[in-house]
Amino acid sequence: MKQEALEHTTAKSKKIKPKWNLMRNWPLHLMVIPAFLVVIIFQYGPLPGLIMAFQEFKPWLGFTDSPFVGLEQFSKMWEFPQSRQVILNTLIIASLKVAFQLIVPFIFALLLNEIRVIGYKRTIQTMVYLPHFLSWVILGGILIDMLSTDGGMINRILSSVFGIKPIFFLGNGDWFRFTVVVSDVWKDFGFATIIFLAALAGIDPSLYEAAVMDGCNRFKQVLYITIPGLIPISIVVGTLSLGSILNAGFDQIFNLYNPLVYGKGDIIDTYVYRVGLLSGDYSFGTAVGMFKSIVSFILIMIAYRMAYVFANYRIF
Repeated sequence: MKQEALEHTTAKSKKIKPKWNLMRNWPLHLMVIPAFLVVIIFQYGPLPGLIMAFQEFKPWLGFTDSPFVGLEQFSKMWEFPQSRQVILNTLIIASLKVAFQLIVPFIFALLLNEIRVIGYKRTIQTMVYLPHFLSWVILGGILIDMLSTDGGMINRILSSVFGIKPIFFLGNGDWFRFTVVVSDVWKDFGFATIIFLAALAGIDPSLYEAAVMDGCNRFKQVLYITIPGLIPISIVVGTLSLGSILNAGFDQIFNLYNPLVYGKGDIIDTYVYRVGLLSGDYSFGTAVGMFKSIVSFILIMIAYRMAYVFANYRIF
């Protein structure tokens, strides 16, 4: 009898548990509503506009009366040499960013982990985190002044210390790519280090104690314990980064580039902005942006699958 009553009580509690959790956590659900509305309005609301990619869109005719042209806008994308160059630029810049945004935080986390003076360690962490919270509008203006050929700090140092002639960092295509990648890594590597520091905190301290008893020095401890402990999270970060391989950073490029570097510095997002909004070719700009979104979605799915296969990581 008691067993039946217990089972009945348990079944009843299971039935009311979801409702009870919802009532107990209603403030959390309420906090999510503004973010949910923003996503609906700004992410899903504009989706009907994708029909422009299949039309010769004219603003005065609207969506309903603009002529339907099928895949003509997408075929134009591959016919224009400029479009192909933009896609190539995006792949090169984004690939370099992904690679160095994985390597630099990995190495920095290893070095930071070896600092034993807590105050000094926290100070360094704070200093490298700060640039992440500055917008590219501010950093773009700072970099333009620092890299100027006419009295810029970087060129003055190169000239006075190394005897190098002023370099047109933001006016030469090859140097522009270098500048974009280095400045992006400098801005965000400190914040990206947090992931690796969290992984380091999860390594069992007894492994280091056993290594000391076996006579391992600090270098061997890093080589045989610390680095293997970071490999799984590195695989996850690297594979998930594949989904952003076509996101070369609109904010950064837009605030730094100019017509002199369009050949090697123009990316898909800035190209869509210029062609779609400034030039008024809305259909072609929508087609290019839609192509990027579809490819990015496919890459994200592949990246999640790879993360699950190689690192047993999954979100859903």
